[in-house]
Amino acid sequence: MSEPISYDIPKILAALPHRYPMLLVDRVVSLVPDEQIHAVKAVTFNEGFFQGHFPGRPIMPGVLQIEALAQAAGILAIETLQLAGSGKLVYFMAIEEAKFRNPVEPGVLLNLEAGFIQKRARVCKFWGKASIEGKVTCEVQFTAMIADAPNT
Repeated sequence: MSEPISYDIPKILAALPHRYPMLLVDRVVSLVPDEQIHAVKAVTFNEGFFQGHFPGRPIMPGVLQIEALAQAAGILAIETLQLAGSGKLVYFMAIEEAKFRNPVEPGVLLNLEAGFIQKRARVCKFWGKASIEGKVTCEVQFTAMIADAPNT
């Protein structure tokens, strides 16, 4: 079994094409290639979506929790399939069985855990779970495709 890998912001920026305001992974706590990843998102009141979702009761949108889980899974896929620097991107194909259990409010560390259900060279299926201090906020399964970046 390989040793878990951790990522700081420079390594996350090298692995993912996302940038502010869409980068939703702040740190990778541990990553075991071929298995799973544990990352975190520091949810702050300064997030742009809190201005309108909802005034007086800020709650992180569920779709952004899923996006954060997908970004973590993307890092897992890039590390596992050794795609760093290849220019390949990880695109959503399907989102299944999404369940939202508890609201995510500003001032928390959102734990992002994801792992492989099925892995192929071009298509991977993942499970994902977001939580705060052990309390699940979101659970989901999703499928992603590994593809070339579009020509610009």
